[in-house]
Amino acid sequence: MIDFSLKGKVALVTGASRGIGEAAAIALAGAGADVALASRKAPDLEKVAVEVRKTGRKALVVAAHVAKMEEISGLVSKVKEEFGRIDILVNNAGTNPTMDSALDVQERAWDAIMNLNLKGLFFLSQAVARVMKEKGGGKIINVASIAGISPDILPIYSISKAGVLMATKVMAQQWAQYGIRVNAIAPGLTKTRFSEALWANPDILKMAMGHTPMARIAEPEEMAGAILYLASDASSYVTGQVLAIDGGATI
Repeated sequence: MIDFSLKGKVALVTGASRGIGEAAAIALAGAGADVALASRKAPDLEKVAVEVRKTGRKALVVAAHVAKMEEISGLVSKVKEEFGRIDILVNNAGTNPTMDSALDVQERAWDAIMNLNLKGLFFLSQAVARVMKEKGGGKIINVASIAGISPDILPIYSISKAGVLMATKVMAQQWAQYGIRVNAIAPGLTKTRFSEALWANPDILKMAMGHTPMARIAEPEEMAGAILYLASDASSYVTGQVLAIDGGATI
């Protein structure tokens, strides 16, 4: 029998205050998981915690910036202290502070993007994997982007997300022996505050829709079903894979 239930499981979602992270947290709770919500500002997470608790599940709010290595151990410790385990990690936190071209981008922007999108993602995954290993396994879902598959107008962001795709494969290969499955989703253009500079620009939106067969942008909730699938035993033989959720844009 196909099992999408997460009853008795504990999930940690980064970038959980809005957008894809918020949708994922609520979906995971709806499937039965208790959820730890992480982002830089705790007040932004409180409204998501309310929605999680409406499902009858527990919510833990933790302010943490996963681009800062010193905050990763504290985040993992707080979740472990509260729930005793971490079964699911959704690496959703991301940034892109520049629209500069590859000729113009500055080192500061490169560091900000790589430190959160790739370095933070990897070392948080490492810390959580150590907890998962103790408990017999778990699932890690990385939120990448179709920009990591084909470069777009955000060059450094694209490079960082391509790195996430390879990190997914490396972690899946090395941690399968511990019962840890690692997969990624690659969203297309999604209506979030993070990507508003893109979808609110008529020219960029027209260009994006020009190579999207479904001819519309996604809603954050449309990413949650795939995350739930990868977090559950319904995907028990899936690891190291990337699922593009893009309305056909990568065809």
